Amino acid sequence: MQLLLTLPLPARLAIVFLLAAMVASFLNAAIYHFAWRQRLRSAWQPKAEGAASRTWIDCLPILGWWRLRRESALHGRGYWVRPMLLEIGFPAGIAWLYWWETEACGLYSEQVASALSGGVATLNLAPLAFAVHFQFLAHAILISLMVVATFIDIDDRIIPDVVTVPGTLLGLALATLVPLIFLPRITQLPQITQPQIVPVVSQALEHPGGAPAIGHRDLPLHYEPVHLAASSPWPDLLAPAPNGSSLAIGLACYWFWCFAFVRRRWLPRHGKGRAIRYFFARIGRDWWTRPLREVTFVGTLLLVAVWWWGGAAWVGLLTSLVGLVGSGGTVWLIRIFAGAALRREAMGFGDVLLMMMVGTFIGWQAGVLVFFLAPFAALVFGVLQLLLRRDDELPYGPFLCAATVAILVRWDVVWLRVERLFEVPWLVPAVLLVCLVLCGAILAVWQEIKTRLLGFSAPE
Repeated sequence: MQLLLTLPLPARLAIVFLLAAMVASFLNAAIYHFAWRQRLRSAWQPKAEGAASRTWIDCLPILGWWRLRRESALHGRGYWVRPMLLEIGFPAGIAWLYWWETEACGLYSEQVASALSGGVATLNLAPLAFAVHFQFLAHAILISLMVVATFIDIDDRIIPDVVTVPGTLLGLALATLVPLIFLPRITQLPQITQPQIVPVVSQALEHPGGAPAIGHRDLPLHYEPVHLAASSPWPDLLAPAPNGSSLAIGLACYWFWCFAFVRRRWLPRHGKGRAIRYFFARIGRDWWTRPLREVTFVGTLLLVAVWWWGGAAWVGLLTSLVGLVGSGGTVWLIRIFAGAALRREAMGFGDVLLMMMVGTFIGWQAGVLVFFLAPFAALVFGVLQLLLRRDDELPYGPFLCAATVAILVRWDVVWLRVERLFEVPWLVPAVLLVCLVLCGAILAVWQEIKTRLLGFSAPE
């Protein structure tokens, strides 16, 4: 870390760009390899039948796709343009994100200015170098996973588990090992009031020269992650061992994720009692199959170990687990309400698993904000596509990913606007419930408009 920080900014940006370009090359290979209809297009995949032998130059980012134009007869004219643009745009975006998060203080500068009534010109970033660089790394990993999910969803209307399952486990691991990856908040009094529980999370922001940055009440500002209880102090209910309630919450969240992978069929035609027995018997059989059985068992043991260990690791893991449930559960409810309103499946379950993965990286508060933001863009594109192409099938995953990136980039402004909403415990669930009901009502009306006015066939 210290060696990296000694390099001038242009050199660091160049390194980030080159590394991200290499990552983008593998992302293109993953997009084609894990698609529902596998396509042998990347130089990192086995060559397609009839294609000429490939060389190491074909594996180079950007340049490789320019050379692979020779396979256009096999894959279609211009097939190489999108992957080449991805290998240009992705590293450029990641390099900008590095500058935005580590140099421009883009995730918390507005919060500092607000706390200081005018802000400070510059900040001594040395105490925060570890936090912001690991935070950037976590966001770069999340964006990489979302890029693969987005393009596969666009191509095949599916988000494969091979992307979201490892991504979720990775998010949980990163949150446990480095709790500072969560989006930041600037406070004058740290909200985590028990240092023995989280000894490393809060760090002071300082002026150049070492003088503490003073707020309205002559208290130093603190940089801390938005944990699951923000904007409130960390409650005793969530303390680690020997407190059993926090363990129960953590296990419930993890098992909720595992439950998402079992088949949940409800067959009431032979009576309610028989339907209940069949429902739970199917869940039990699915849960006991590999690899879900091993994932559940090993994950439970590791979760108990972190709970027993306590400290910042438990705060990070529990925040990530609640983020998984809060983000994914909200989209799951949308899927249920929308399906009831449209009388057909309105959203693939891959979108639910995608948001579960996202929630492990950003927490439940930001995940809820993604839920509010994504439908607006989807609605505009959906209406345009319906009117122009007479097609009402729209992949929702790309809009969830785009909304996530928007929340990440503008977090400092967003948090200043919404922090007070999370101070009232009942307000967010109440707003979510109202929005879900309105969503179902709007979709039901929209279904009638499509059927009666636009001539679409009614769902069976």
